[in-house]
Amino acid sequence: MQVVVRDNNVDQALRALKKKLQREGVFREMKLRNFHEKPSEKRAREKAEAVRRARKLARKRAQREGLIPGKAPR
Repeated sequence: MQVVVRDNNVDQALRALKKKLQREGVFREMKLRNFHEKPSEKRAREKAEAVRRARKLARKRAQREGLIPGKAPR
């Protein structure tokens, strides 16, 4: 992963790096690896995450098709 530092602006580059790490899920993975997770808890967590993703995708599809109202434009 690379972040370009422009005009010696390290603060801006650091913010960009944190945003990229957040998007990639690195912080979540570090937190999960910090402690041991039982296999049954891991399966339950992964299943819950899959359900959440599926619901989010279905909600977005329904909004695109006009079945449910989306976010109101500002």
